[in-house]
Amino acid sequence: MLRLAEENGIDTLDTAIAYGDSERCLGEIGCGSFKLITKLPGIPDACADIGNWVGDQLAKSFSRLSVERVYGLMLHRPEQLLTHDGARIFSALSDMKAEGKVQKIGISVYSPADLDTLIAKFNFDIVQIPFNLVDRRMHHAGWLRKLKELGIEVHARSAFLQGLLLMSESSIPSKFSIWTGIWQRWHAWLNQHDVTAVQACLAFSLSFPEIDRVVIGADSTVQLTEIIAAAKRTASYDFPDLSSDEENFVNPAKWSAL
Repeated sequence: MLRLAEENGIDTLDTAIAYGDSERCLGEIGCGSFKLITKLPGIPDACADIGNWVGDQLAKSFSRLSVERVYGLMLHRPEQLLTHDGARIFSALSDMKAEGKVQKIGISVYSPADLDTLIAKFNFDIVQIPFNLVDRRMHHAGWLRKLKELGIEVHARSAFLQGLLLMSESSIPSKFSIWTGIWQRWHAWLNQHDVTAVQACLAFSLSFPEIDRVVIGADSTVQLTEIIAAAKRTASYDFPDLSSDEENFVNPAKWSAL
């Protein structure tokens, strides 16, 4: 999969300390030719020396990845920056950057509200956001434009809305039936334009010049081949309006409550 990615111009890998054995597996295979982005887990509440904890976590991450530095380091729980330890957490990240261990520091967020509070207080190099045909909140709130104006690298995840946008209408779980109108418009549009869901989803995210990277997950060469082919076939479409601001719908973390 890594060879296939490299041969097709994919130059960035997104992982995290909390992603099981992913770092160790990447390190065993060898991934030094890629730009690596990893994420810190939540910082323990009783952590007495945050700087030392961050440095230790990163050192262990480097050991698993078999590298000496990474392109990006992000926080998985950026809301911790708004606690009384926020300044110390950001200082620890900044120290890793100053020491040359990471090139860029950033956060992974879930909503425009996260950026409203954090961008005013801290200077980031990368922000990872949710963005897809249904979840367009970052665009509607003006944050895509603002982030670009601030020179912040934007990585968009959840292009397929956790796979919901790739499912047939009959396969969509019943708890999402209250949004039947959205699924009907989506599948009618796909049929009308004779385009695959993967191709349309990628074309949508890639059509925004403010987005620097689209983060995609794949678990086989078959999936990755399909994604690469779809990305290469992206075209300009008049996309259907599927957008929703309902947090319970656009945020997968809320789905268990449906």
